[in-house]
Amino acid sequence: MIRLHVNIDHVATLRNARGTFYPDPVFAAELCEQAGADGITCHLREDRRHIRDEDLERLRHAVGSLLNLEMAAADEMIAIAERVRPDVVTLVPERREERTTEGGLDVVASRAKVQATARMCERENIKLSLFIEADERQIRESRELGARQIELHTGDYCLAQHAERAERLNRLRRGAELAAGIGLEVAAGHGLTRHNVVDIASIGPVAELNIGHALVADAVLVGLERAVRDFREAIERGIRRRTSA
Repeated sequence: MIRLHVNIDHVATLRNARGTFYPDPVFAAELCEQAGADGITCHLREDRRHIRDEDLERLRHAVGSLLNLEMAAADEMIAIAERVRPDVVTLVPERREERTTEGGLDVVASRAKVQATARMCERENIKLSLFIEADERQIRESRELGARQIELHTGDYCLAQHAERAERLNRLRRGAELAAGIGLEVAAGHGLTRHNVVDIASIGPVAELNIGHALVADAVLVGLERAVRDFREAIERGIRRRTSA
């Protein structure tokens, strides 16, 4: 089984667009869990463009499965994570001007901040995951810095077409196999839809998928419960490819 973690950021995006108190991302998280999600992911950004501090506090109390906090390796966020104590901290790159996360974290260039986060996670018994490209140096450095998991950035694969997509998929597969071989758990995410997730789920070492925007977009049309079930079915198709290969 591959764990499906639902990112509920864009429920908050919809709420914030009108400055209302609805739709409530915490209620959305509960509905996702009831529909079979294995965990809930949220990203507390510096500019609080979607998830806010009070959302994170409420999620910590409400989520009964697993709470994964995506955040920048910044002093403010390290302190918040230490206080709230999510089950998982996933370090991601962050630039205020970007529309969404663009590319993986450069853990080599960010070594000092990653180490500070790793020390906090070790003290608080929080699992550390690093959102990175499927690059050998980044993967090996993640292991050296104390991460227990990496999340491979799938955005470039999702945007590619034809032969380029096949090449990017193979790069992700090689990265996943390398990571698993040196003792890292492998997750993947960014830009995944019900259609392109099937090939990612077919990669043997992938144990977790973090999916947000496309699932919330589907939910606008068919509801959260159906959207979660549909993604689960797509993931299962990918898993069946593993066994038939």
